[in-house]
Amino acid sequence: MRTILIIGAGRSASSLIQYLLNKSVSEGLHLIIGDLSLALAEKKTNNHPNATPIALDIFDENQRKNAIEKADIVISMLPAHLHIEVARDCVVYKKHLVTASYISDAMQELDEACKENNLIFMNEIGLDPGIDHMSAMKVIDEIREKGGKMLLFESFCGGLVAPESDNNLWNYKFTWAPRNVVLAGQGGAAKFIQEGAYKYIPYVNLFRRTEFLEVEDYGKFEAYSNRDSLKYRSVYGLDDVLTLYRGTIRRVGFSKAWNMFVQLGMTDDSYVMENSENMSYRQFVNSFLPYHPTDSVEIKMRLILKIDQDDIMWDKLLELDLFNRNKKVGLKDATPAQILEKILGESWALQPDDKDMIVMYHKFGYKLNNEERQIDSKMVCIGDDQTYTAMAKTVGLPVAMATLLILNGKITTPGVQLPIRKEVYLPILKELEEYGVVFNEQAMPYIGYNPDKVFR
Repeated sequence: MRTILIIGAGRSASSLIQYLLNKSVSEGLHLIIGDLSLALAEKKTNNHPNATPIALDIFDENQRKNAIEKADIVISMLPAHLHIEVARDCVVYKKHLVTASYISDAMQELDEACKENNLIFMNEIGLDPGIDHMSAMKVIDEIREKGGKMLLFESFCGGLVAPESDNNLWNYKFTWAPRNVVLAGQGGAAKFIQEGAYKYIPYVNLFRRTEFLEVEDYGKFEAYSNRDSLKYRSVYGLDDVLTLYRGTIRRVGFSKAWNMFVQLGMTDDSYVMENSENMSYRQFVNSFLPYHPTDSVEIKMRLILKIDQDDIMWDKLLELDLFNRNKKVGLKDATPAQILEKILGESWALQPDDKDMIVMYHKFGYKLNNEERQIDSKMVCIGDDQTYTAMAKTVGLPVAMATLLILNGKITTPGVQLPIRKEVYLPILKELEEYGVVFNEQAMPYIGYNPDKVFR
């Protein structure tokens, strides 16, 4: 039996563990599932004979090293900043490593040691990053093999609520880390390139500069810009591309409504609010509004946001119960962002019967035989239930598939890497189709953004 150590048994590990357990007999696999919570690890093994749950504290050096030494390959589903000690131990004990996280500078520094020891450290092999890389490189490589020159690449992805569970005015529920949603777009201006011109959107304007997308059978969506669209320009071989843009997908109207929180300052995570523990929701809102001796919180809110009482924006705020004077924040020394997250969590939590949805959309503009062309590639994945969500499926399955390909010698290139080579993306994308992760590619007329090629 070949031993796979899985560190972290949270929500994202559900589909990953199920996939490997289903393959465990035919592939001769034994899974060691380690988590700080033994109960959670036990729950994920589901009493399978080829799985052993263990309590694993990665800050306990002896525990961590002992578990890694016994494995043939390690999967880390820990938060990104916790991978590095696991990775260093994998170098020491000569074990391959798979993660779904972005490659950090510390991880990249292990590249030479990995190559010297013929080790594969596969990173960014989840959804975004992960499936986005693989599905994009497949089409980009096909265009280049035909002799085409890339002109435009846009990539959008979003974790949303499935249509049958979409029952609030925001058309949104938390399907993944709520904190990441509240803090989205912060930390610097969004930057991208459009028709050869560099463009920048400061955070204060981010949610009012959106692009619209249409997905057959699912309707209209919008996307706001990711913070750094240029990060993968060289990685994808797109240094000369005229347009490069990456964005996050939401239903139309979400960004305009979210911008109310941004303008008020409720998404700020840089300071602590005094007496936050005893503060009511209404007091929290009033903290961001000017003093007035007679106007109510509601009136001040509408005035400062310039919205009327019959505006759908106002209805969206009322739906969140923001003005309740009896509900307490209950968080000690909390930032505005933490308080907002708590309030939103009550309205946007997935209910037991809810399903989530992943939408991914790529646009490829290129020139071939002196003709400008475009391919649009779209993928929609709906979750099964609250355990095997679309997010867990699209994050966990590529991790599991890459792990098995490495074990079976199908992925052989050593080093710290992301899944942009054919030996990685071709078999994984093909197998993902069996699980409902299917990209529909469609030839489109190339429009671009600057038909007259004059004003930029």
